[in-house]
Formats: sequence, structure tokens, C-alpha cells
Amino acid sequence: MLHLSELGERICILGPSNSGKSTLAEAIARKSDLKAIHLDQLHHLPHTNWKPRSASEFLALHEEAIAGDRWVIDGNYSKYFPQRFQRATGVILLDISTVASLWRYLRRTLLERSRIGALAGGQDSVKLAMLHHIAVVTPGNRKRYAQVYRQLNLPKIYLPSTHDLNWCYQEWGLERRPGHREESR
Repeated sequence: MLHLSELGERICILGPSNSGKSTLAEAIARKSDLKAIHLDQLHHLPHTNWKPRSASEFLALHEEAIAGDRWVIDGNYSKYFPQRFQRATGVILLDISTVASLWRYLRRTLLERSRIGALAGGQDSVKLAMLHHIAVVTPGNRKRYAQVYRQLNLPKIYLPSTHDLNWCYQEWGLERRPGHREESR
């Protein structure tokens, strides 16, 4: 596995919904003194129930974010992969199972009062549309992300399970937020 420093100062983290992208981005940001950027927060209006911004507003925020010199950005929004990858110095693909993603979604919406990557002023709740997205849409997305990942000519790391993700945290000396327990799924 590559050392974290080999990914450079502009790292993209991709993967299915609820795979741990935001938590990993924050941990890397703290360890490497990078700015953590959560695309879900840029894509949605704060203080709403995850209402999307206009496409033009999101694009402007996305372009402003990737123009920086030092960042770790989590999220997909594959329409904007080309711009992001042009600026990126490294990529991490989380490819955890659909079952693990569903578990993480239910845990965070039912049990966690706050979470990394949450929408300011928003409230997480179990949504049928999100369950459908994770169970039905995400498996196809996982295949597309893997295809994109294989074609990238950047330093990159593939983490196909929560076990591999946990190993990465240990190997790089990363810390999840205080009080967050290790995952074993």
C-alpha cells in the first residue's frame, strides 16, 4: 500500500454512499494539514432537508474548492470527475459492500446525533429514497467508479472492505473523531 504522503496534497476520495468517505477525509485532513471538502455539503443547501442547490451554484462551489492548493475532497458527483482529477494528486476508492453501506446509513441516521460530513442545520432521517439509492443504484455506481479508478494515471489506493479501511487507518496513523468506535463489518 502507498504511504499517505505519496497521494500528494490534493486527494479525491470516491465510493458508494455511506462508505466512510467523509470520516476518512477528515482524518486525512487532520493528519496532513489539508482542507477537508465534503461535496454533499456543497451540493445541498444548508438548513434544509438535503435540498440540492442549482447546478450552476454547485459547479461554482466545486470549481472554487478544487482551485485550492491543499485539499482532500470526498464525494462522487461523477459529472465533475474530469475537473477534479485534473487537479488531483491522488485518489482513494472505497468499495465497501452494499450491506455495509446500508448498515452505516441506518446507524448514522438512527443512532448518531452528529456526524462528519453532515449538512449544517440539516437533519438526518431514514428516507426510502436513500435506502433505494444504496440498495439499487449504488451497485451500478460501484462498477462505474471501479472502471474510472482503473483508468486513472494517479497514485491511488483501493479499499474493498471495511476491514481494509480500518487497516488503512491503522497503517497511516489516522484517528476517527473522538469517541468513534472501530467498525468490524
